[in-house]
Amino acid sequence: MHVSIVGSGYVGTTVAACLADLGHEVVNIEIDQEIVDTINAGEAPIHESGLAERIAEHAGTNLRATTDYAAVRDTDITFLCLPTPQADDGSLDLAIMRAGSESLGRALEPKDDDHLVVVKSTVLPGTTEDVVGTILESESGTRVGDGLELAMNPEFLRMGTAVTDFLEPDKVVVGATSDDAAATLRELYAPILSREETALVETDIREAELIKYANNAFLASKISLVNELGNIAKEYGADAYEVLEAVGLDDRLSERFMRSGLGWGGSCFPKDVDALRAGAREQGYDPALLDAVVAVNDGQPRRLVDSLAAHVDLEDARITVLGLSFKPGTDDIRKSRALDVIEYLQDRGAAVVAYDPVAMENVRPMYPDIEYAESAANALADADGAVVATDWPEFDDLTFDGMAQRVVVDGRRIDVDEAELDVYEGLTW
Repeated sequence: MHVSIVGSGYVGTTVAACLADLGHEVVNIEIDQEIVDTINAGEAPIHESGLAERIAEHAGTNLRATTDYAAVRDTDITFLCLPTPQADDGSLDLAIMRAGSESLGRALEPKDDDHLVVVKSTVLPGTTEDVVGTILESESGTRVGDGLELAMNPEFLRMGTAVTDFLEPDKVVVGATSDDAAATLRELYAPILSREETALVETDIREAELIKYANNAFLASKISLVNELGNIAKEYGADAYEVLEAVGLDDRLSERFMRSGLGWGGSCFPKDVDALRAGAREQGYDPALLDAVVAVNDGQPRRLVDSLAAHVDLEDARITVLGLSFKPGTDDIRKSRALDVIEYLQDRGAAVVAYDPVAMENVRPMYPDIEYAESAANALADADGAVVATDWPEFDDLTFDGMAQRVVVDGRRIDVDEAELDVYEGLTW
């Protein structure tokens, strides 16, 4: 099939490369010329496992990028993979989505053939039809249901495993304005839907929009509950991991997301939970449980620094922060708990030296006054203490001989030899 993707961020670039990998003809439409040039050169504009290889394989054949929206007229389907950032009150800022929809609608105006527009960005119920659909109708002169169809197809891509998540998902969710639109997406995803492990969920558009929020809100709530239980276990001197491992054996709960620690960050959980909270309040509902979920999560970085301060005088101390990305496998630092840790350390007078295998250049403009090390070992040299903020595999089995004080507070439970340390403390175990 001939597919156009509007937007070349994490989602758009991954979707484009994976659809090309499935044999479709794909064009990425992106306003940033540098990103367009990067993709056309066969290179990935973002760090994501398995992405660079697929772009290198398909660029110039069934994958290309352009800044020209007119390219959509040669395709059957357009996916909107545009950012929906947070406004100051936590609600969605739809300015980019509106602008993209306007440009898409104008580009479709001369097209005679039917066209399917699929929203893949995470948006609150009503956005696909009332915002995107209304703009497309106005700009293209074509009515939804009469030459123009709409669908909502939320993404469930995790940074670091986005390619695998797309090609081997546990579910594909489709909400569409017509049976024909749903059938088109079933055809597009046929190789993926042929997997026994992948469920197809077909529903109306508003349900499809809300499923993504409900999914992330549930996972965020589970992590915060696990961290709350971990905090309580620590007060009792109990090992939260042993407790939660047993809890996870209950088939109603599952063993996944049962690791207590520093909390969740990234571009999805914080934004989606905040948007759902703001949206609920707009509807007149007070989301007290989700408010508590966020409060627990936001408190974890301070707890980690407090734990370190119980063993090290932080004023003028040299403190190592291991890991800057919000999770291993990505260079994304959005809402990373590591950045909160750095803030709290600096507030208490510590001199911070940081190391991350891929994310340091993204942090450097934000914190030009801290030291950046070439390796974990160099970061630990002469340190008065260290904290683990991201569980990169290379942090397992570190040696700590070069530290001035061998004190480590671990927010992620890496694999270390505790015997090598004077103090090894987990955040919640």
